[in-house]
Amino acid sequence: MAKLAVPLLIFFFLLSCIPSQAALPLQTPLQTQIQKDPSTSQYIFTAYLKTPLMPTKLVLDLGATYSWVNCDDYISSTYQHVPCNSSIANSLSAYGCEDICDGPPGPNCANNSFLFLLDKPLETVHYKKVNNLNDALVDYLALLNNLGSLSSIDNFIFSCARTGFLKGLAKGVTGLASLGNSNLSIPVQINKAFSSSPNCFAMCLSGSTSQPGVVLFGSKGPYNFLHGIDLSKSLLYTPLIFNPLGRDSDPNTHRLSPEYYVGLTSIKVNGKMVAFNKALLAIDDQSGSGGTRISTLVPYTKLQSSIYKAFTLAFLKEAASSAFNLTTTKPVKPFRVCYPVGAVKTTQMGPAVPLIELVLDRQDVVWKMFGSNSMVRVTKKSVDLWCLGFVDGGIDGPSIIIGGLQLEDNLLQFDLQSKKLGFSSSILSKGTKCADYKFPTRNV
Repeated sequence: MAKLAVPLLIFFFLLSCIPSQAALPLQTPLQTQIQKDPSTSQYIFTAYLKTPLMPTKLVLDLGATYSWVNCDDYISSTYQHVPCNSSIANSLSAYGCEDICDGPPGPNCANNSFLFLLDKPLETVHYKKVNNLNDALVDYLALLNNLGSLSSIDNFIFSCARTGFLKGLAKGVTGLASLGNSNLSIPVQINKAFSSSPNCFAMCLSGSTSQPGVVLFGSKGPYNFLHGIDLSKSLLYTPLIFNPLGRDSDPNTHRLSPEYYVGLTSIKVNGKMVAFNKALLAIDDQSGSGGTRISTLVPYTKLQSSIYKAFTLAFLKEAASSAFNLTTTKPVKPFRVCYPVGAVKTTQMGPAVPLIELVLDRQDVVWKMFGSNSMVRVTKKSVDLWCLGFVDGGIDGPSIIIGGLQLEDNLLQFDLQSKKLGFSSSILSKGTKCADYKFPTRNV
């Protein structure tokens, strides 16, 4: 029978109650392919779990506190439950303790077993958000290292989940990979397991559904792509910001969000400032609303309604100017600004449309979004359009959520130790793309 318990102190005590490994040297970086799913636009992270190690497909989530896996058919000779007297990170709002298992013993059920509370794990509109207590497990996780072999963590901590949690996820996926700012996320657990590993990861999402991008753990570079290009030399840096009222908070205890925010100060279209209420760009300490968050689960950037209105009007005006001479056509939902494909020129940087610039903490720290990151090709029946890939996000929650389209073919480096984000803007300008990362040859 499960019962709720109040959160305890810190993550490190948890490892004292389960088998642990000494900090080991790491052949950095650890890395894995990231594949875009054509049906859901979710990004699929491949890890090796269990004993024997099995490739496991997980949806990549930049904002999750911890990873979870469907345990209804989980088979491994090395998994262990976490005892109820273990402590968990402050970032979790609540957990349960299963004193006596009231079902068949297995990954989903054990006596004296610690339980995670899976709370709103996904943001996709196809997913029914649920709260559920699920068993915490410890098992092996392995990723490819730079020598082409697998490096493993033997005490990787994650949550079980039931099959129902997979609703709305890409076909073949069995769970979720957490890359959030949490003691239980994959990058932080890698950092704790390997002594020489920087608390840092880099992500380069491919816009192609047939050619994968990459996530790299434990290295600040070099990041070598085809043609001898090291993208670590092309990064600008801005502070990472953490919402003081994260989704693991409760009315009595505020906890920092595991999600990544940046300090956006203004938006420009074709070099001209977009006029809107800049107060919306700050995070409200009382409600946690506002601010600019980065998400891999939102396919297109969401803008608070008043920002969206001002932004689209500015884009329409510049696109209609003599520099582009574009005339809109009937849009296709969820988009409101579309142009016939034949009217839009094509360049190395994608469709020739007004440049969008996100100005961050300084005027010279600018995230540039060219046509490849601002426009969506919509082809259905007799319709062939380029549509502006930004949508109305309503009035609640973050004022801006930078979505997957805007992240593609950009290298992002999340330095969790220094709390800063390195970003490249579109690497198409460098003559390369995320699918051009040089993976090491796998040694079987």
